[in-house]
Amino acid sequence: MPVINRIAALAPEMKEWRRWLHRHPELEFALPQTAAFVAERLREIGVDEIHEGIATSGIVALIKGREAGPTIGLRADMDALPIEELTGADYASEHPGKMHACGHDGHTTMLLGAAKYLAETRNFAGTVALLFQPAEEDGGGGEVMVKEGVMERFGITQVFGIHNAPNLPIGHFQTTQGPLMAAVDTAWVTVTGLGGHGATPHECIDPIPAITAMVGSLQTIVSRNLFPLDELVVSVTQIHVGSANNIIPESGWFCATIRSFTPEVRAMVEKRFHEIVEGTAAAFGVKVEIRYDRGYPPTVNDAEKARFAAEVAREISGAEAVCDDAGREMGAEDFSYMLEARPGAYLFLGIGPGAGLHHPAYDFNDEAAPIGASFFARLVERALPVG
Repeated sequence: MPVINRIAALAPEMKEWRRWLHRHPELEFALPQTAAFVAERLREIGVDEIHEGIATSGIVALIKGREAGPTIGLRADMDALPIEELTGADYASEHPGKMHACGHDGHTTMLLGAAKYLAETRNFAGTVALLFQPAEEDGGGGEVMVKEGVMERFGITQVFGIHNAPNLPIGHFQTTQGPLMAAVDTAWVTVTGLGGHGATPHECIDPIPAITAMVGSLQTIVSRNLFPLDELVVSVTQIHVGSANNIIPESGWFCATIRSFTPEVRAMVEKRFHEIVEGTAAAFGVKVEIRYDRGYPPTVNDAEKARFAAEVAREISGAEAVCDDAGREMGAEDFSYMLEARPGAYLFLGIGPGAGLHHPAYDFNDEAAPIGASFFARLVERALPVG
C-alpha cells in the first residue's frame, strides 16, 4: 500500500501549512503563534475535542472512531531552534535568530495531515489523541506533558512518534526494538584560582592548567572505566577562560555533554566525573563548583510496538525501504518520557539529501510530509481495527 490517495491529494495544503510554520519559528514553551495556528487548523479539520494550554503551549486533540475502543497517542513536536537561518528560501524565518532547523515544522504538518484524513474517514475503533508538544529542543516539554497527566487524562494506552532524517533516502524508515537514542546529561564546571600578571605565574594559581588537565582526564572515563561493549560519549563542548595575552585569569569554566543508555553507566559516569574534577582541583590548588544535570532519559522502544510500526511502514514505503534493526544512536529525545509512561515506538523517516539537523541551511523536504501522514493514519487503522 503506497501513500494514501486522500493524503497525497492534501500535499499542496500540507506544504502551505509547513511553510507558514517555517516562517514563524518559536522557541521552547513560548509558542503562541504556532499553537494558535495548529488549533485553528484542528478546528477546520473538525476534530472532536481540542485541549489547549497543556505544558503552557501544548495541545491535545481527540478524534473518535466509528466504534468504541482504546486510545492511541500520536506525537509531534512544535518548537524551533535559536539559529540564524541560511537557507535563502522565500519562506525563510521571519523571526531573526530563530529557525526550524530540526524539522519540527514538518513533524507538526505530518500530524495535521493525518488528523485531516482520520477526521474525514474515522475508519477505526477507538480514539486518536494528537499530542502537539512544545519544548523538545530545550525544556523537556514531553516530560511536562506526562507530569501534567495527559496519558491518564485521555486514556492513552500506546504512543508513537516520527523524526525526520536528512540524507536517508526519502520515504525510508528506520527504527529498532529496544533502546534507540541515548540519555543526555550535562555538566558545568567552574574553576577558580588566583589571577595576576602573565609574567609572574609563581604569584598566581593558574586555572588554565587545571582545566586542561580535567578535560584530558575526563576522557579516561570512556577508555578506562567503561566496559568496552557498552556505549558512552563524554564530550567537552565549551571552554571559556582568559581575557588578555598578559593576564593569568582568576577563573574559567567548561561544560560537557554525556550520553549513555543504562542506569548503571549513567551513575558511574556521574561519580567518576566528580572524582576526576575534584581530585584534579586538589592537585592544582584550585577551587571547583560542579553542576551536573540529569537530562532526558534514553528513548526505549517497546519491542512489539516497534515491530508493529515497522510493518505499517512497509505497507507505505515497501519492505526494502524499512529497517527495524537499525541500531541505536547517541542523540537524545524527550519523547523518551512518553515511552517511559506508555509502550510505543519512535521511528526515523528519510527526507533525502540536504543539510543535517541543527544546521542553518537545513530545510524539511515537503515531499516527505504525505509519507509521514500516511504512516500515522495507517498505524491508527491497523492498531484500532473496526470490527
